[in-house]
Amino acid sequence: MRGVLRPPRPDLREACPLTRVSRFLARLALAGACLAPVVAVPLVPAAAQAVAKAAQAPTETLTIATAGGARRFAVEVMRDDASRSRGLMFRRHMAPDHGMLFDFERDEPVTMWMKNTYLPLDMVFIRPDGTVSRVAADTEPLSTAIIPSNGPVLAVLELNAGTAARLGIKAGDKVEHSMFGKR
Repeated sequence: MRGVLRPPRPDLREACPLTRVSRFLARLALAGACLAPVVAVPLVPAAAQAVAKAAQAPTETLTIATAGGARRFAVEVMRDDASRSRGLMFRRHMAPDHGMLFDFERDEPVTMWMKNTYLPLDMVFIRPDGTVSRVAADTEPLSTAIIPSNGPVLAVLELNAGTAARLGIKAGDKVEHSMFGKR
């Protein structure tokens, strides 16, 4: 998000957090210094910084063997509580051949939700042997509705909504990734 630098109104100075640079520029403007005709100062919220950092995250290859053939994806793997909690929150885009794989570290029932997630997603619930147990298709963005695994799973793969139907991914398909079949 970009904003045009304007001197803050006195009653809003404390309510508007400004960066060190924008505070300096504001003081110059208030002192009557001559600035460029328009000075744009990017104000990047913490959520946007986290999204930008996540978009550069390393990926691993994951393949799903379907009746129509092997489907390959580049996936970010969430292996700790903090990354699993954040997931795809606040992101506005995911490449068609990408996904996010949540490693829950043990075989148990899990629940997911879409709070602060802007992308509609397909959720693929996966057992420890790599078998797809369930696909929750076209989940609702920004919803707090609970999406259950309907049984014990080791992982959940999130893909762009419609991907599972388009590629024929369904319960019983086999997922190939280093996470499965080794525990």
